[in-house]
Amino acid sequence: MKLDSAEEKPRDAPSPPAEGSPPTLEQAFSKILHGLSRQESGQSNTRNAILEDLSVLIEAAECDTLFEGGGSGEALRGMPEILGQVAKALEKFAAPPKEKVDGGDGHSEVPEKAKEVGVLFLKLLGKVETAKSSPDCSAWKTGLHHLAGPMYVFAITHRLKQPWTSPGSQRVAGEVLSLLLRVTECSSVAGFLCGENEDDRGRFAMVLGLLKPHLNKESWKNNPAIKHIFSWTLQQVTQPWLNQHLEKILPPSLLISDDYQTENKILGVQCLHHIVINVPAADLVQYNRAQVLYHALFNHLYMPEHHLIQAVLLCLLDLFPVLEKALHWKGDAARATTHCHEVLQLILTHMEPEHRLLLRRTYASNLPAFVKKLGILTVRHLKKLERVILGYLEVYDGPEEETRLKILETLKLVMQYTWPRISCRVVVLLKALLKLICDVARDTSLTTEATKSALLQEATDCLILLDHCSQGRVKVLLAKIVLSCEDSTVVSCIRQVQQGSADAPCHVT
Repeated sequence: MKLDSAEEKPRDAPSPPAEGSPPTLEQAFSKILHGLSRQESGQSNTRNAILEDLSVLIEAAECDTLFEGGGSGEALRGMPEILGQVAKALEKFAAPPKEKVDGGDGHSEVPEKAKEVGVLFLKLLGKVETAKSSPDCSAWKTGLHHLAGPMYVFAITHRLKQPWTSPGSQRVAGEVLSLLLRVTECSSVAGFLCGENEDDRGRFAMVLGLLKPHLNKESWKNNPAIKHIFSWTLQQVTQPWLNQHLEKILPPSLLISDDYQTENKILGVQCLHHIVINVPAADLVQYNRAQVLYHALFNHLYMPEHHLIQAVLLCLLDLFPVLEKALHWKGDAARATTHCHEVLQLILTHMEPEHRLLLRRTYASNLPAFVKKLGILTVRHLKKLERVILGYLEVYDGPEEETRLKILETLKLVMQYTWPRISCRVVVLLKALLKLICDVARDTSLTTEATKSALLQEATDCLILLDHCSQGRVKVLLAKIVLSCEDSTVVSCIRQVQQGSADAPCHVT
């Protein structure tokens, strides 16, 4: 086997002798490790020779010698630590390379490498499983402790469909993860990371330690899988385990969200959102972390990417209560909704001139949540809200009519919360709602009957609320229209308004 450029060894040199003495076994694995570190990007035939010899070495080693502790002389580290280093080298060997600037991804060889490494990991885990059932080998726990982290990183790197994976490499990585969970006696990945009993502290800190060198500003893009491993792993850990790792998970999440690529921004925002909902408010408020999160998220609202806007708004809605608690603790309760006002003002400013349907749909879908959050304080934004509602009700939004349905929901909430200010807007809102009902009644497009029915019902409900807010003015105005209208659908909606107004109390709360 060729371990380096300076010396040639027979192919059977690394194999352990018949008696499998610990120092000799450690030396053989050390040579394998040296060969892996030098041949990460070397020739394929040399690489294959190293992996083949490692496979033979693992198969030939006895469990009691494979996991035995440190020996004497030069072999002081012990087999468990050496196995851990070999596992790290194998994981690094199978990792996808940095994306090339010239357009090539350099991922063509990765699936084959991953399959070869995965088979070796399965053999090592098989040895651990055998050692567990042997009363003469009690050192397997130490060996598993060193192997678990690199094997987990490998499995998460290759188990899902990515540019650097193939069905074969995904299958092997899935087998590695399943066997790893079985050997560690964990029922799930969350249990593997957090621990499933009081004596098991979990391995989340260990995994973060392996990822940390690759999650700084200079190196996080050298391995395109790192961001996915970090994001997926982070989202498996929930409260109460997450807050103790806050200092380790917050900086990488902010780093990824601050990237120029939209997909990375979204991934980073999803990590931040998971942190917000799984870390106690007291920990987020400490050291002004919540404000840092808010400003990082707020800046993304200027990006015209609907997927990013959706992720940011959902995160902000969960962050507002944290920011409000911070202000309450400072004795500044009067400003408790300042951040929500600021975000809603920017959203409405962007909504007015927006013509892209996907962005309009994204903004509209989140508008009801902001109105609910502000309640009666929505009155501060009533002028802009009125312009946005009137403008969006006029525009067809496709067969599902998601935008107009959400705008009607928003209008109902606005009237419920700010009803004393609605009476002066009755005529304008009545015209817009009647026009919408007429347009839907005459619609011959691909809109389904269920969607049309939902639109008509929502618009009718808005008219009933509008009548309540105006002490019956809408009912009076509609009385003349129903006499001259020939469209049965429109007449049916007006009849519902008249009946609904008669049955319901004439006030809004």
